[in-house]
Amino acid sequence: MNPYQCIAPDVKLGQNVKLSKFINLYGCEIGDESKIGAFVEIQKNARVGERCKISSHTFICEGVTIEDNVFIGHGVMFINDSFPRATAADGNLQTEADWRVERTVVKKGASIGSGATILSNVSIGENAIVGAGSVVTKDVPPSSIVVGNPARVLRYIEKITEASK
Repeated sequence: MNPYQCIAPDVKLGQNVKLSKFINLYGCEIGDESKIGAFVEIQKNARVGERCKISSHTFICEGVTIEDNVFIGHGVMFINDSFPRATAADGNLQTEADWRVERTVVKKGASIGSGATILSNVSIGENAIVGAGSVVTKDVPPSSIVVGNPARVLRYIEKITEASK
């Protein structure tokens, strides 16, 4: 076991997955030929598809599904709770029973720029690009480029050719 990696026994790793040092993976699934950068955490019930690149300092929380051929830039944060609270109505610390995971899906071929924040209950469409530092608060259309806070469509991408895949 590598002392610089924390990989729980319940993690499902595909073939030829490349893992950097200083990562924390538990209860998740990572597809074939994906690459996980340093200082990345991927929580339980999250899925990363095949041939994805997850750059350093990224947080992928429970409820996030990342399909195949997706690029995630440095320091991307995913959120899975629209109204987070530390305590329940009775004043005690919340437990898993006090809230439900909200899902997020990143579709095949999408790219998310460094420093982006992806709120819960959104879908990022196939081949879409999220600009660096953007805050995604609603669904991103396929083949679009979104930027800003909140992220808005800047323009649409021309048809992806075989050479650019």
